[in-house]
Amino acid sequence: MSDSLSITPTRPYMVRALYQWIEDNALTPYLMVDATAKNVQVPTEHIQDGRIVLNVASRATGNMSMENDYIHFSARFGGVSQEIWVPLSAVMGIYAKENQQGMFFDPKEYDNYQPEEGVAATPKQDSKSPKPKRDNKAGLKVLK
Repeated sequence: MSDSLSITPTRPYMVRALYQWIEDNALTPYLMVDATAKNVQVPTEHIQDGRIVLNVASRATGNMSMENDYIHFSARFGGVSQEIWVPLSAVMGIYAKENQQGMFFDPKEYDNYQPEEGVAATPKQDSKSPKPKRDNKAGLKVLK
């Protein structure tokens, strides 16, 4: 094979497949993340030994997006909603809370991988442009 051939890592596909399998079996998917990796956005108060374990069950997250380069969702920590960004290169493993079945990944899988140009692998900054305000008119009409 040619060295110039750049194969995409298997990690994003395996994470999505195992996530689906865990949820289909009514188990709780946990994601172990290297919190020291570049572009990881997680609540720092929950990091232990440079790692954080996140409950990524659909019932515990909002607006989950699992792309080939990152996982993004919102979750509540201590009653406060936070945006979570995890590059796939920082995902150490995914497993079920109840029986620990899952998979841990080779930490060197991303060593020589170069993502395509224009791929969003960093947290997107929320453009907090104000929404146009609607006129403060009542939304109900009296019908006769």
